[in-house]
Amino acid sequence: MQISGRATPLPRLLATLALAAALPLGAQDRKPDQKQQRQGFSERTDVVVVEVPVQVIRDGKPVKGLTAADFEIYEGRRKQEITGFEVLDLSASATAARPAEKPALSLAARRRFLMMFDLSFSSPESVVKAGGAAREILDDFHPSDLVAVAVYSPTKGPRFVLGFTSDRRQVDLALDRLDWVEESGRAMADPLFLVADIGGGRVADMERPGSSGRRREAAADAADAAGNADVGAGLNASLEQLAIVAEQRNENTLRSRSIIAFTRALGEFAQVLGSIQGRKHVLFLSEGFDSQAILGTTDPGEIARMDDASVWGEHWAINNETRFGDTKTGSQLEEMLEELRRADCAVQAIDIGGVRASANAHDQSVGTDSLFIMANSTGGELYRNFNDLSEAIEAMLERTSVTYVLSYQPEVRQDGSFHKVRVELKNAGRGARVVHRPGYYAPKPYNERTPLEKVLETAGKVVGGQEGGPVATSVLAAPFQMPGGKAYVPVLLEIDGPSLLAGLEGDLLPAEIYVYAMDADGAVRDFFTQVVGLEVSKAGPALRQSGLKFFGDLDLEPGSYSIRALVRNGLTGAFGLRVATVEVPAFDAARPVLLPAFFPEPTGRWLIARETSSLDRKVPYPFMVREQPFIPASLPALRPEEAARLSLVGYNLGPGQLTARTVVMTADGREVGSGEIELLDREARTGTGPDRLLATFRPPKLQPGEYLLLVTVTDANGTAETSVSSFVVPAVQGAKG
Repeated sequence: MQISGRATPLPRLLATLALAAALPLGAQDRKPDQKQQRQGFSERTDVVVVEVPVQVIRDGKPVKGLTAADFEIYEGRRKQEITGFEVLDLSASATAARPAEKPALSLAARRRFLMMFDLSFSSPESVVKAGGAAREILDDFHPSDLVAVAVYSPTKGPRFVLGFTSDRRQVDLALDRLDWVEESGRAMADPLFLVADIGGGRVADMERPGSSGRRREAAADAADAAGNADVGAGLNASLEQLAIVAEQRNENTLRSRSIIAFTRALGEFAQVLGSIQGRKHVLFLSEGFDSQAILGTTDPGEIARMDDASVWGEHWAINNETRFGDTKTGSQLEEMLEELRRADCAVQAIDIGGVRASANAHDQSVGTDSLFIMANSTGGELYRNFNDLSEAIEAMLERTSVTYVLSYQPEVRQDGSFHKVRVELKNAGRGARVVHRPGYYAPKPYNERTPLEKVLETAGKVVGGQEGGPVATSVLAAPFQMPGGKAYVPVLLEIDGPSLLAGLEGDLLPAEIYVYAMDADGAVRDFFTQVVGLEVSKAGPALRQSGLKFFGDLDLEPGSYSIRALVRNGLTGAFGLRVATVEVPAFDAARPVLLPAFFPEPTGRWLIARETSSLDRKVPYPFMVREQPFIPASLPALRPEEAARLSLVGYNLGPGQLTARTVVMTADGREVGSGEIELLDREARTGTGPDRLLATFRPPKLQPGEYLLLVTVTDANGTAETSVSSFVVPAVQGAKG
């Protein structure tokens, strides 16, 4: 599969646009200092909608058929009114239809699985082998499940290779190339991590500090030597023992440092995951770190040696950190586990080491003990052999196949504080266990969120596909034939200037633009992203009068696509998301094709920007009338009973005289009139180019609002083809109500 998505950090604007510097998306920067963060929090209070996904399990099976009346929800000690209730039952649809054919699900209801591969405490061979095993379980997930892939390395910390997506092909690609994960620091092509763009650099951070086989053997040899020492054998034996203790302490220090770095980084990563709605199942694939740094040694010989030294008063021969563990490392681990619990992350720990080479039981449990702690402390399970991963995942999917989403609406401050939540079950009988998130974080002002939090939030909105947002945006997308089997799909965004400028302070406005084409399976087939930097002092008057029109393009194969277009003010966080459906025909099938109606706009109305990479493409400009280019309106504003010019573009329309008729419908499909259409001219087609028709359309009497326009063109043989486009009837200025 090939995806030709482009991410361009800086646009070249047309002559009418004043351009400022590009604003890079530092997607995975470190989070700001906590003290500074707290000082910057707003004291504003908002009513928010809190969604709490709940699973009810009895004897390892999900409990079905519950209603809102069966639950009580508390925030702290205060009982909350349940204002929303949703049930997601995947158990009855193991072979469910594609996501596009299922009813829309809230983001909180969809299950999320994060496959995190540990590159620090695992061998490269084990990681690659685990990636192959993980690929084999992809078909076990439900089509509505969201899957992400991440890695942990000691130099880069936790990093997303692929964000949460329903695109199994992208997940498969990410897992297939774990041994080629980019470590050079080069930015990914897709800033939202919805496309796995893995560079050609080999993994550079596959070392295992603090848990390598060499260090384990050294520690074992030291323990054996200590256990066999003859207490009181003399000065030479004592000096030898002191050297062993010193080596152990150095080993403990190295081990503790690597574990502290891991727990600290994963704790910060968990805070970011906490901003994502829904329960996250973290499939942590690792050989585990040496738990002796936390629990102390479990080697019987080492314990016996130090116990003997204690009896004989040889305290210099006892390393308390080796015997009982390091309290600092243990405290750091507990902080990480608490962050994971608060983020609603259940760690499903998978030991990818398999059967260790040594037959020593101590060696075999060195890593699994730490994996067990992570899983048991977050409500997950430990799986000791990833060869059984498919069976384990199947059992976990069954337990979580029924989700009840409870919603309530508290009033909270925008301070990022954590609010504890408790869900109780009424009348469920004995043995029922309720699993739910322990709480939620209050929203933070947009400028106080980390770059990665912003990226994940934006990606979640694109994947969710729920239209909305305060930035008014409209989208026009249509397929044009080009050589090679794919269609050239220009995408025109109209972004309302006043809503984009709202709340902005300062002169620089970074307008972030994200456009993704998803097929019926939720797979990303093409995309483009760009940050348009605008100087408000220069572009402000034009923006306030109308707004920004942005021109980009996609290359798509025949099929049905959902075009997700999100525009965001990069400083205030205000956004607008619009979804357009595009049907790309098989142009070489020689059947008639009629594109949506294009209404030319007067020049000079909008600030105009264009996707940078599209400027160099050798594709004929698609919007032409009588050999003159024009810019179509994404959402044309038409006045009732006033004629407006339009362009109709088609392929394989029959020869001879054509006729046209129109039908006007409301957005929900109710017919409200026909209007009048008149064909004025038909341009002669050249080569494989399209048919171009010039026409006028006079809408019927309509109330203000958005409508659908169905245009049907019929040739002399009676063959008809229909297209659908949108238009709006604006409210009359000065009208009441």
